[in-house]
Amino acid sequence: MATAQDLVVVRSRRTANPARTLVCLGFCGGGTGQYHQWGDVLPPEVDLAAICYPGREGRFLEEFAEDWDALAEDATQAVLAAATEGPYVLLGHSMGGWMAFDVTVRIERLGGRTPEALVVSSANAPSRGLTPQDMFPAQQDTDEQLLAWMTMHGMMPDHVLADPDLQELALELMRADIRVRDTFHYVPGARVGVPLHVLTGAQDTVIEPNAGEQWRELALGEYRHDVLPGGHFYTPEVWAQLPNRIPALGGVFSTS
Repeated sequence: MATAQDLVVVRSRRTANPARTLVCLGFCGGGTGQYHQWGDVLPPEVDLAAICYPGREGRFLEEFAEDWDALAEDATQAVLAAATEGPYVLLGHSMGGWMAFDVTVRIERLGGRTPEALVVSSANAPSRGLTPQDMFPAQQDTDEQLLAWMTMHGMMPDHVLADPDLQELALELMRADIRVRDTFHYVPGARVGVPLHVLTGAQDTVIEPNAGEQWRELALGEYRHDVLPGGHFYTPEVWAQLPNRIPALGGVFSTS
């Protein structure tokens, strides 16, 4: 029987004696499902978990977070719960990249178990602040525009597209996340001491040309930046194999 914690920390892969767990934080409008496919490509000694935000999946009956701070606090407690089972690497994509950075900063300040490495995917450095470039999809987008964006990025399975009620729920979730994202604020001086690995897409028009240098300023320790083929979600092939691009999952952190 699932516990309350199981609904927050969704573990889609468990091994007998894991060396570490890849813990994933969702992007705008997303859930945990987009990460489950990685269970087949992870190193054999690595488990997989994703954090479920309020208002979706097993937490459907909960209210959506009201703002960024509320969601970040919820995510911080969830990651700390996941950390009780051993070493972990924390990953966030897009809005989840900022969330993963913020959560790591909060855990370091609390003195909790920090990740072995922080992996930020497809996100500009938060120190530049929230700009219109980062605010996509946007609050003013129509339902049709949001549905098209979610469909293009693989967030709308066929059974959702075929059901108007499920489409409405998906749109509600997306708009809730957009409202939270648009309250993001960078705390001046916030940096992380854990190894920081930044991934960006070569054709991602959202990412600034000097994003790597900006992220480097936020890393007190080891740092690497890899540019991958494709746009904001890379190519489908790269996304499906993304864990293979993360050396920290094998217990090493190379800066080259």
